[in-house]
Amino acid sequence: MIKSNFVIAYSHAHAAKISVWLNQPCARLCDIICLGDAIVKWQSYALPFLPLTHRNYRLFFLGQSLSLIGTWMQTVAQQWLIYRLTGSAAMLGIVGFLGQLPVLLLAPFGGILADQFQKRSLLLITQLLFTAHALTFALLTLTKLIRVWHIPMLALIFGLISAVDIPTRHSFISELVPKGLLINAIALNSAMFNMARVAGPAAAGIVVAGLGEGWCFLINGASYFAIILGLLMMDLPGSKAQNTRLSPLSHLVEGVKFVVGTAPIRRILALLGLVSLTGMSYVVLMPVFADRILHVGPKGLGILMAASGTGALVGALLLAMHKGVVGLDKRIAFGAVGFGTSLILFSHSRSFALSTMLLISAGFCMITQMASSNTLVQTLSPEQMRGRVMAAYAMMLMGMAPLGSLLAGTMAHFIGAQKAVVINGFICVVGGLVFARCLIYSMSPKYKAS
Repeated sequence: MIKSNFVIAYSHAHAAKISVWLNQPCARLCDIICLGDAIVKWQSYALPFLPLTHRNYRLFFLGQSLSLIGTWMQTVAQQWLIYRLTGSAAMLGIVGFLGQLPVLLLAPFGGILADQFQKRSLLLITQLLFTAHALTFALLTLTKLIRVWHIPMLALIFGLISAVDIPTRHSFISELVPKGLLINAIALNSAMFNMARVAGPAAAGIVVAGLGEGWCFLINGASYFAIILGLLMMDLPGSKAQNTRLSPLSHLVEGVKFVVGTAPIRRILALLGLVSLTGMSYVVLMPVFADRILHVGPKGLGILMAASGTGALVGALLLAMHKGVVGLDKRIAFGAVGFGTSLILFSHSRSFALSTMLLISAGFCMITQMASSNTLVQTLSPEQMRGRVMAAYAMMLMGMAPLGSLLAGTMAHFIGAQKAVVINGFICVVGGLVFARCLIYSMSPKYKAS
């Protein structure tokens, strides 16, 4: 009896400790279960999902999940539509270039807006603009009024909105969770992005094959209402106004000096920009692989895109279980090398099953680098600079992609899609090895002494 009472008391003691940490909803669960050491073990598995115990982040997570599925459906449908109308790999590259060029040129100013104004208000504006954009795309396609020149024009408009949306959305996460959960929230956000990356392309392949591209655009337009509703339902404290006495140019220079002068951030963003310029451009060539090399059509294209998202989802969930930031720099190097190697092997594959497996590997390595880079960059950035630093992150991640899309499309036109992917994959491997060499050197006594 005495032993039994001791076990019960011991179990309740552990439950009470974990209850405080896991917040009120999980506290009740701990009081009910009272599994002692088993709860302590369960705590480590619950760690990646702790941000969801915060209502504002939960609303953001659910709204973004639905919205991003629609966005990925539109991405696949847009690629297939331009390829169906033109049959040109170069045109795929041009559309990709125009869709992301504004992020490269204007993201710094989007970051300034994110640092000076309420992020929720900015996001509400961008989501409403995205909704109008998608519904316009749907109307033109469903009424068969769509012309080839409409697609690059609409892609450019999408990029202009994204130049404000991306840095604002990335830096907004820090307002939704405590600082101690920021790493987990970023990783969980990456997992959410890649869950949508699995579901969206797969659904798009079915919808495009059965109903046509226009319905994907219509579904995307409707999906934005989920995040709009989530943003309106959030209970956020009034944000402090930033110092607006400085001119936009002064704000921009201040952000550039911080990024360039902080060696870890500089190196992380340089590698991210290189991989984005070369490796990530393989996506715009997927219709060529699906049609001419693997002969699987739009359904196969959806599966290939979803395969990469599946690998990325697994990588993001594993990162969400990572405690602290120690070791993330090594994961960045591993991700770049593994991503490039997977692309090289994929380019030589003639088997649809093997190609799918290699894209799962590519997605895993890609998100390992991306999410680790995102986490380290946000962790190393002070709150008042985070919008501008995440604008630099967006420039490297998505801003370099338009140049990569144009480069990949041009290379595919002259030397073929397979050789283009091989060359870009090799560059990613070299970049990852150079980054790893810098890590080794930075840890040497000689470097620390200097």
